[in-house]
Amino acid sequence: MKAKLDYLRRFLATLLGFVLFGVAGVLFKLALLPYTFKSTKGDLPRQLKARRMVGRVWKVFVRYLEWSDVLKVEFDGLEKLGRPAQLVLSNHPSLLDVVLLISHCPDLNCVVKKDLVHNPAMQSQILATGYIPNDESMEMLDEISEVFQSGQSLLIFPEGTRTGWDGQVKLHRGAVSIGLRSAAVITPVYIKMDPPNFKKGQPWYQIPPKRIHYRITVGDDILPQDWLADKPLPIAARRLNEHLQNDFIRKTT
Repeated sequence: MKAKLDYLRRFLATLLGFVLFGVAGVLFKLALLPYTFKSTKGDLPRQLKARRMVGRVWKVFVRYLEWSDVLKVEFDGLEKLGRPAQLVLSNHPSLLDVVLLISHCPDLNCVVKKDLVHNPAMQSQILATGYIPNDESMEMLDEISEVFQSGQSLLIFPEGTRTGWDGQVKLHRGAVSIGLRSAAVITPVYIKMDPPNFKKGQPWYQIPPKRIHYRITVGDDILPQDWLADKPLPIAARRLNEHLQNDFIRKTT
């Protein structure tokens, strides 16, 4: 009986969480009007103000999920994030990964799915913060280069989509190539969750039998020059991609 009541409580809390995120995202458009009515493109101080506003709202949302026992989050090494020209590469096991990271490191810029630009709950937040839609164009690569040149740090999920149920991380080489070409330092972030949940295509109501536990660990820095010292960019990118892919699988499964 106790287990059934716990399941029902987490079910209702999850439902309310999805409703709150959607409604708050739409209402958030009003708060972000000063940042979307006049574009923040090229205006880093205004983008940072918008990012910190988004971060505060998302932090309240994460605290609700923790308070309601939907999930628990532990962080290790967050102080290493947010340095100039830093590329942060993270695995992507669930829907909430970007929310968890940005809520605690709001100054990070981020490459996001291009479809989110048309999502009513996310559109204003992306436009106001200067997040970069992933359309795989030359313009996107130019924007990323400008991000590093301006001293920002950038978060990318190099899998391109959420990790499958088997937990096998499969990285696209493009993110690593960007880091080797343009970043001052590459820093991996390992997200481990138990049990798996919030997967792509998974209905919200399929909640796990127990509370979700996230463990988010910031790894050791990778210096691009170390990987480029003896090999040209294409070979260095392939080798680093393989190294990181094996590392993510080992540390998150």
